[in-house]
Amino acid sequence: MQDTIFHPFIDKVVAVLEESPDMLGLAVAGSWITQEMDAYSDLDLVLVSKTKLSSDPAQMKAIAKRFGNVLSAFTGEHVGEPRVLICLYNDPLLHVDLKFLTPEEFYQRVEDPVVMWERESTLTNIINQTTSAWPYPDYQWLEDRFWVWIHYATLKIGRGEYMEAADFLAFLRMVVLGPLLHIKNGNQPRGVRKVETKLPASDFEALASTVADLNKVSLITALKKSISIYENTLSQLVNSTVHLNHETELAVKAYLRLIEETST
Repeated sequence: MQDTIFHPFIDKVVAVLEESPDMLGLAVAGSWITQEMDAYSDLDLVLVSKTKLSSDPAQMKAIAKRFGNVLSAFTGEHVGEPRVLICLYNDPLLHVDLKFLTPEEFYQRVEDPVVMWERESTLTNIINQTTSAWPYPDYQWLEDRFWVWIHYATLKIGRGEYMEAADFLAFLRMVVLGPLLHIKNGNQPRGVRKVETKLPASDFEALASTVADLNKVSLITALKKSISIYENTLSQLVNSTVHLNHETELAVKAYLRLIEETST
C-alpha cells in the first residue's frame, strides 16, 4: 500500500529537494514507520534544511507548491506545532503534513522517522547519536485535574447542557482515558488513536461505553464509567509517589450522586 499510493509523491518531493543546496534531508514519520499505512492514511514528511524555514509560512507554502497541486495549506498552531504545514493536494487527493526543521531541531523528536533522502548522512547520523522519546502523561498532573474536570462535567449535566457535557467526555477520552489505556497495553499514549485495533476488546468496550446520548441518564452513566476506567487503570500504572486527592474525589462523587438523584 505504501508503494502504490505514496511513493510517487515522495519521489517528486525528493527530486525537488535535490535541486536546493539548502535542503539536507527528507524523512517519513507516523504510520510509515510501522508500515501501517493504508488508503486512508495521511503522509507525515519531515524536511530538514540548513535555513530555518518554519519562521516564514509564505516560504513554507511556496516550497509545498513545488511538490504538487496544493488545494489548501495552513500551519499547525491549532495542534501546537507551527512548524508543520498541513496540506491537501489534488491529483491524487492526498493529505500531507510537512514538518520543516533544522538539523538542531531534528535532535529533539518523538520517534525515529524513515530517512528517504539526505546529504552526507545528516539525518542518519543524528538518529544514531540520539534517542527519540514519545511524550507520556504526567500522572500527578492528571490526578490534580481529573476530579475538577468530573465536577465540571457534572455541573453541565445538572444545568441541562448535554451537548457541552458530551463534548467534555470526548475531551476526557482524548486526554486521560485513551492515553492511560494505551499505556496499560504497551502502546504509545496517542489519545484515542486506533483504539479500535490497539486495545483489547474489553478495554475498547469500556471506553466505548463513555460515549453518551444527549440525555441526563446516559451522560451520568458515561461519566461514572469514565471514573471507573480512570481509577482502575491509574491504579495499575502509578506508585506511591503519586498523591491521590481522596478528599476531592469523595466530594465530587457525592455531588455526582446528588445530581443523579435530582429530578429534571
